[in-house]
Amino acid sequence: MTQHALICGSMAYDTIMVFPDRFGKHILPDQLHILNVSFLVPQMRREFGGCAGNIAYNLKLLGGSPLIMATVGDDFAPYAARLNALGLSQQHIRTVPGSFTGQAFITTDLDDNQITAFHPGAMGSSEQNHVNEAQNVTLGIVSPDGRDGMLQHAREFHEAGIPFIFDPGQGMPMFDGEELLRFVDQADYITTNDYEARMLQDKTGATLEALSNRVRAIIVTQGAQGSLILARGKEIHIPPAMPTAVVDPTGCGDAYRAGLLHGLQKGWDWETTGRLASLLGAIKISHRGGQNHKLERAEIAALFKEQFGFEVAL
Repeated sequence: MTQHALICGSMAYDTIMVFPDRFGKHILPDQLHILNVSFLVPQMRREFGGCAGNIAYNLKLLGGSPLIMATVGDDFAPYAARLNALGLSQQHIRTVPGSFTGQAFITTDLDDNQITAFHPGAMGSSEQNHVNEAQNVTLGIVSPDGRDGMLQHAREFHEAGIPFIFDPGQGMPMFDGEELLRFVDQADYITTNDYEARMLQDKTGATLEALSNRVRAIIVTQGAQGSLILARGKEIHIPPAMPTAVVDPTGCGDAYRAGLLHGLQKGWDWETTGRLASLLGAIKISHRGGQNHKLERAEIAALFKEQFGFEVAL
């Protein structure tokens, strides 16, 4: 019987436009109160994204059988065709009639400054999905999604006795300290980046060390410095994997989380699990978009040995 990881989170389109100039030359600081600017963007691309989509994509590369639980809009057909081609199940992806799939519109200038608008669309109805609708789930993750859906899915994982990762990400500002502590007490694992870790401590009034005593582990990514895992009183420092090029950080955190889920499903120790997660982030950053790296499992295993000096059976 196939065992699944259930990925609760967003599905989104990312429309990325490049302005071949600098915003600062076209925005007058003393006129911001009547801002009215238009940027000609001759370069544009549309990427498949969203936290759930990116995490599931990376788990599939590792040979996993993830289930995506998300809400999408009437415009989801191109993404649905992609999931079919990848062999990813859409059984728990629900269409909300009259809505758009979540989408980001990102304009970048020559200095890598960005102006972004995000429309959540169907994400706001994510509570329509329920964890108990999925079968043979042994592990889960609650990643950024609609507020009510995140609260509900965490509660449902906890009530079902299914271990899960709480991954607040950019959704953290939606919750107060009391709600975040409830997530902590329901979850088995927490993962954040270093900025989010500071925000989590500020909002809850608890240190990372104190919070780590309430879960099995807290995992904090630290960019080029690697990552830190606090597990049962131990501090485990995970070295960074070296990318072949630094092209685009979009989706690196999602790739890292797929590595965590894979290692947990395999029953690996944290040293190995963290290194796989780090490697997936490095692979992703060498490619544009969240889902354009196309390595085979054997290639990932070979890169792991090259980077860290020992073999893993993916």
